[in-house]
Amino acid sequence: MPTELIRASVRPDSPRSNARNGNIVAIALTAALVMLQLAGLAMLERSHAQSVPPSLVKSSQTSCAESAEIPATQTPYD
Repeated sequence: MPTELIRASVRPDSPRSNARNGNIVAIALTAALVMLQLAGLAMLERSHAQSVPPSLVKSSQTSCAESAEIPATQTPYD
């Protein structure tokens, strides 16, 4: 087999271009921003969650057969 064909099939070792480096940086920044948005969304969801008072938890555990009216409060949204 001629050595010219073997050499032609191997890619030359060329340094990465600036455009390719820019694409890699853009992808990394986009992924970081998506992660920050997901973390912010999780924090927002937790801040809007309301805890149940212990008195309501105890009263609901005593008897499920009773049809006690538990007042429901509306959650205000910003």
